[in-house]
Amino acid sequence: MTYDPDHEVMVTVGGSEAIDIAMRAMLNEGDEVLVPQPSYVSYVPCVTLADGVPVIIELEEKDEFKLTPEKLLEKITDRTKILVLPFPNNPTGAIMEKELLEKIAGIVIEKDLFVISDEIYSELTYKDQHATIAAFPGMKERTVLINGFSKSYAMTGWRLGYAAAPAVILEQMLKIHQYAIMCAPTTSQYAAVSALKNGDGDVAMMRESYNQRRRFLLNAFKEMNIDCFEPMGAFYTFPNIKRFNMTSEEFATELLKEEKVAVVPGTAFGDCGEGFVRISYAYSLESLKEALGRIRRFVDKLDGKV
Repeated sequence: MTYDPDHEVMVTVGGSEAIDIAMRAMLNEGDEVLVPQPSYVSYVPCVTLADGVPVIIELEEKDEFKLTPEKLLEKITDRTKILVLPFPNNPTGAIMEKELLEKIAGIVIEKDLFVISDEIYSELTYKDQHATIAAFPGMKERTVLINGFSKSYAMTGWRLGYAAAPAVILEQMLKIHQYAIMCAPTTSQYAAVSALKNGDGDVAMMRESYNQRRRFLLNAFKEMNIDCFEPMGAFYTFPNIKRFNMTSEEFATELLKEEKVAVVPGTAFGDCGEGFVRISYAYSLESLKEALGRIRRFVDKLDGKV
């Protein structure tokens, strides 16, 4: 799959700008946008700012937080225009395998929808090679693919992303972009060129390091009797803390107060995140060992072991 760099690709100020202007370019007032949750916090506000109507699809742990065809079909109406695909996922670490994406693509084509596919974590998958819905027959013409450099090349804060989309959509996105932003930072663009030319080995090394930390966290949760489905993408785990009879916010707040360890309440990513917390493993193994030791001490107190 290839894109015309002159008419189908646009450099943006991070992936977040691409999400924003794609929504504003594509939506008319009252159009519905399907947003699977738990997911990144920007999708719903961007829909609202574009006068669209966000419609939440609540994903479940029993499905490994994947979007299933059944859940998608339940939410489609005559007003549905866009499906957001946030995979690999923040906060859950869930991925969508090729076989499942193919089914989703069939529904998208049948119902005449567009897709905004946020693939910012595409280089950080630990199972099969990342699959994009844009690669399926008939999907490139109806997909805005969003990606960037912050996660794959550890360039967080450099504010450099891109959108690849049909020319007719990208032309409208450019109209918004050119009056809001002069351009993405020039220094970041030069750095990205160097990363693309020379950085693949570093990406592979970083991915293996993340995978080691991922396995370390999952094993630690198992020893603490904390349920956590196995995430296969990004650099987050989403452990289930329901057995402690605390809300996600209560758990996160008390852990911070007592052990000075910061985790994010699952509800920050949608109401269906209640009962979970997000833990990032984008830290050194030494820091993770210290943090997990403190979490273990906190959990032992909750279990009455201390």
